[in-house]
Amino acid sequence: MKTGKVKFFNESKGFGFIVEDDSQKELFVHHSGLIDRIKENDTVSYEVTEGKKGLNAVNVKRNS
Repeated sequence: MKTGKVKFFNESKGFGFIVEDDSQKELFVHHSGLIDRIKENDTVSYEVTEGKKGLNAVNVKRNS
């Protein structure tokens, strides 16, 4: 699994962005891809999948 930090997450709209630790790329994250609730600045683990408009983070878990 990859790791990163939540840059932005809008709970009411159900989406946000994660910045990858290794590449500093931004990935889209949708609430349907979450395992745990997340908020800005959380460190997370996730998998990457190809979405309709690019790469998406899925199976997103908050790290303690």
